[in-house]
Amino acid sequence: QQLLLARVDCDKEQDLAMQFGVQSLPTVMFIKQGRPVDGFAGVETEQAIRTKLAAYLPKPEDDLLAKAEPLLAAQDYAAAYPLLKDALALAPERSDIKLWLADTAIGLGQLTQAEAMLSEIKLAQQDALYKSVLAKLQLAKEAADTPEIQALEAALAAAPDNNELKEKLAVQYQAVQRSEEALALLFTVLQQDLNFGGSKKLFLDILAALPKGDSVASQYRRKLYSLLY
Repeated sequence: QQLLLARVDCDKEQDLAMQFGVQSLPTVMFIKQGRPVDGFAGVETEQAIRTKLAAYLPKPEDDLLAKAEPLLAAQDYAAAYPLLKDALALAPERSDIKLWLADTAIGLGQLTQAEAMLSEIKLAQQDALYKSVLAKLQLAKEAADTPEIQALEAALAAAPDNNELKEKLAVQYQAVQRSEEALALLFTVLQQDLNFGGSKKLFLDILAALPKGDSVASQYRRKLYSLLY
């Protein structure tokens, strides 16, 4: 329930009318969290009233953010991601929503996506939340660069056409939630041979593990369909 409409009989409630400074009738007062925040005396058009109310009613993006908050606290990033993505679509200018979405992307291992979102935050908006998410990204990037990955990357650099190495490296990428890099690598394998080893199954498994509405998943599904059909 976003709005409660109440009518006051000022003849019977004169003390209340005086408390709110009512000088003429009709008078409309907007009360939020027990305090008057706005109002008007006389008659206004419906559009004028709606415009005034809009400043105080919960916004759809705030409702989505509120639903995502307990999921973030529980580290259920897959469930929080689509809520935050929808919230950002409604209010793309909201840096706080973008930062929470970046934080969620880090939790899902989408480090490239998180880094891209952080790069869009203006200097004036780089607050404590920004610094916290940025630090989390740096730690995640360091943790995701394992010795096994470094060794396979070096081997692949020496033999860039070796599909077996690509598949092994993709497995290691996915193990540290570097899903986008794993998909990109596997796609190069599938472009050459759709039935090479377990590449197609691994590719599909990674897509299935990504959250609903994930842009990387959508992008690579389209790419796979282009190969299949």
